[in-house]
Amino acid sequence: MNNILITSAGKRVVLVQIFQRTLQEMSLNAKVFTTDMRPGMAPAGIISDGCIPVPRCTADNYIDSLLAICQEKQIGVIIPTIDTELLVLAENHQRFMDHGVRLAVPDKEFIRICRDKRLTKDFFLQMGIAVPASVDKNHPSFPMFAKPYDGSLSTNIHIIRNAEDLTHDILTDPKLIFMEYIDRQEYKEFTVDMYYGLDGCVKGIVPRERIEIRAGEINKGITRKNGIVPFLLQRLGVLKGVRGCVCLQLFYRESDGDVKGIEINPRFGGGFPLSYYAKANYAEYLIREYLLGETVDYSEAWLDRTLMLRYDNDIIVYDAEE
Repeated sequence: MNNILITSAGKRVVLVQIFQRTLQEMSLNAKVFTTDMRPGMAPAGIISDGCIPVPRCTADNYIDSLLAICQEKQIGVIIPTIDTELLVLAENHQRFMDHGVRLAVPDKEFIRICRDKRLTKDFFLQMGIAVPASVDKNHPSFPMFAKPYDGSLSTNIHIIRNAEDLTHDILTDPKLIFMEYIDRQEYKEFTVDMYYGLDGCVKGIVPRERIEIRAGEINKGITRKNGIVPFLLQRLGVLKGVRGCVCLQLFYRESDGDVKGIEINPRFGGGFPLSYYAKANYAEYLIREYLLGETVDYSEAWLDRTLMLRYDNDIIVYDAEE
C-alpha cells in the first residue's frame, strides 16, 4: 500500500501536482488519489489519478467511506487539507493504523489547541511566544481587532478603529475574541511552513511573508531567512504528538526581532507551494517517512527571497458529467 490520498481536494491543484511530481522524481511507482464531495467540480480531483466521492466529513459514515477507499486504492498515507476533517481523522487514528494506513495529522489534543484560538493563545505563551494583548470589549482601546475563536479563511474578522466601528452585532457575537491591533507598518505578517517528523521533531522551518492576501490565502509572498527561524527552532523544535506539515501565522518586527503568535493550522497551508518552489519539499519528507520508512533530518537548505505571484488558471473538461 504505497499510494497517496489527498482528502477534500477542491482547488488544491498544485499540491496534488507536487506529490505527483515528487513521486516521479523519486522513481516510485505510486499514484495520488483524491476525494471530494463533488469530484466532477473539483479541479484538483480532475488532475489527480482518480477522485472518489465521499460524504461530508461530519457524516457518520465518513470514516468507513475513507477506509473502504484506502483498501480499494491501496492507500498508504492520507493527507487532509481542511480544518474541519482534522479532528475526526485524529480520533480514528488507530482504526487507520490497524488497516496499514498512516494519517499525516497530529494527535487530537494538539488539533483541539489549534482549532480554538483561545487555547492557541495559551499554547503560545507556554512556549515563550508573545501574543497580541487581549482587549476588554466593554472597556475598549482603539484600534483593536476581533476574530472568531474557531474561524478560518479570514471570515468574520473586524478591524475596529473607533467606537462607531464597534457595532451591536460585533459586541454581541459570542464567538468573537478581541485583541490589540498590530500595526502593519511596524510588523510584517508571516506564515511559517513547518514540517514535523514522526518523532515529533521539526525538520523544516520556512517563513514566507504575506505580501498580499486573497480570501484568507496568500496571493503574493516571498520566503525570508530571518530571525523567525532560530526563534521557532528554539521554542518549537520538539512537540510530542505533532506530525506532518504545520503552518503557523505570526507577526514579526524586524527592527528588534519581536514575534507575536497568531494561529496554527496543523495541515498543508494553501500557500505551501511557495515553500516547495523554494526547495523545501515537504512532500518528499512525508513520502520518505510514511511510505519508505526512512528518517528525515532537519534542514535549512531552502532558498531565501523566493517570490511567488499567483494568478487564476483554467481546467477545461469536455462532455462533462457533474
